[in-house]
Amino acid sequence: MYAFYDYDGEPIYVGQTKEALGYRVRRHLTNQRTDAVAMRILDTFEVAEIELWPLWELADAPTRADKRNPEKTAAFKEAQEYLDAAEYTAYLNAIEASKFKAILNEKIPPISPSIDLPNSYRFSLITEETRAERGHPDVRIARRAETIARLAAVAHERGEVSDGLRRVLVIQAVRLAYLSAVRLAYVEGRPTPRPEAISIEGLVGSVLHESSPEDADGEAAELEF
Repeated sequence: MYAFYDYDGEPIYVGQTKEALGYRVRRHLTNQRTDAVAMRILDTFEVAEIELWPLWELADAPTRADKRNPEKTAAFKEAQEYLDAAEYTAYLNAIEASKFKAILNEKIPPISPSIDLPNSYRFSLITEETRAERGHPDVRIARRAETIARLAAVAHERGEVSDGLRRVLVIQAVRLAYLSAVRLAYVEGRPTPRPEAISIEGLVGSVLHESSPEDADGEAAELEF
């Protein structure tokens, strides 16, 4: 399990992997192909910190089902259920910690029971010099606007566009609007705007589960935990 944070300590992405954590993270941060980076959902420029949850108890678990080996398939399913529960718990924690109550996951993790996560390790990925250079509000505003433009281009170029990608586009736009509003308030000498002034849920609906026909009809889906 891993989570990325931006220059404000704002959680922006949560993921799981069956690869070695170091290998997966390097693929994200060096722009080697991953879904989030390839589709312009996650801008590595924004990533300042990472939090890792090593799930050592799954180190020897099968990484795929095997129709010829029922025991291996059962072990895989049990491990996957635990991994999904860990990811969804980390996702809910990130949503709760976010000032916008939303992060940049195109695919919301499968709804799973919350569990007690193991101890995590959180550390910076950039130097203080890089933070000072990239962390300037005007630099971040320009970069985030560019990210939104690239993300919109992906939506335009795709044959089919997922609801999740369109949701992320809205969330990134809200993040840009808030960052720009904070900068404006600063130069005008006004108090910092409240992030809750923009309601993500009011714009995109629930970020706790994928949308369903019932949601489209205006009926809230019932979640059982």
